[in-house]
Amino acid sequence: MIQFYTLTQNKIFQSTPENATILVYCNPTDDERKQLIEKYSIDEHTLNSALDPDELARLELEAEYTAIIFKRPRNYSGIDQLLFKVNSCGLFLFKDKLIIVIGEDVPLFDGKLFASVRNINELILKIIYRSIYHFLEHLRIFTLITDELESKINTAMENKYLLNLFTLEKSLVYYLNSINSNGILIEKIKYNAQKIGFSEEEIELLDDLIIENTQCYRQAEIHSNILASLMDARASIVGNNLNVLMKTLNIIMLGIMIPTFVVSVFSMNVPIPYQDKEYSFWLILLLAIGSFLGVLAIWKKQRW
Repeated sequence: MIQFYTLTQNKIFQSTPENATILVYCNPTDDERKQLIEKYSIDEHTLNSALDPDELARLELEAEYTAIIFKRPRNYSGIDQLLFKVNSCGLFLFKDKLIIVIGEDVPLFDGKLFASVRNINELILKIIYRSIYHFLEHLRIFTLITDELESKINTAMENKYLLNLFTLEKSLVYYLNSINSNGILIEKIKYNAQKIGFSEEEIELLDDLIIENTQCYRQAEIHSNILASLMDARASIVGNNLNVLMKTLNIIMLGIMIPTFVVSVFSMNVPIPYQDKEYSFWLILLLAIGSFLGVLAIWKKQRW
């Protein structure tokens, strides 16, 4: 799917194909990929990199365009089961237009950040900044999910919540690699800022992007370290909860078996004391209840 936009009076508006200066290819079809390769002379390998979630962020300076491949978080879906993934996005900057290639249909120009955009170069930087902010939003969600899982693990006796934490830890590894890759990309853009055509103000914005991305990486790193260091402790909690349950069940079984033993002794098909007495039934019942109460008293005294 192709979307057409134009930049007029510091605003981004939808446009016709003839007047468009910003073209957005969302999950392009084979025909659209062929068009990008043949009409705009975009290298096929570079185009595939823009749609490959495992590709690293990078900058390529070609004769006709500048290719910027950066990483962004993928929109989370419930079917992912707490696995947060990342996607690649390609920005192809020509002299008179910008082509954006992305693997999923997401709003790119919403929010206050894009309320005022002076030129295409500033738009590129704001798109990258939006990706950094998106990573930070997901890290806040990680905190909420982790806190909820921790409260459940305190009483859990199965591995379900531990596996959820492991999935989150795996997601953080992906995020750390992607954020670090974006940081290297931004440094390369700054180094080649004059070749690309960035102004002094845009270079200052690049400095802000470097700071924001570094803070994002540090925050993701802290989340990852805390989650990894506490995984063993949380696994021990689950194991301890299971041990407590087994101990409780054993005590309950002991409390049931002793009265059963008393009743079984007096139920043997052999002569036994007091079998001809009228109160023998009540005596056996009292012995059974007394044995159960005795086990219960020992349990409480020993604080089992």
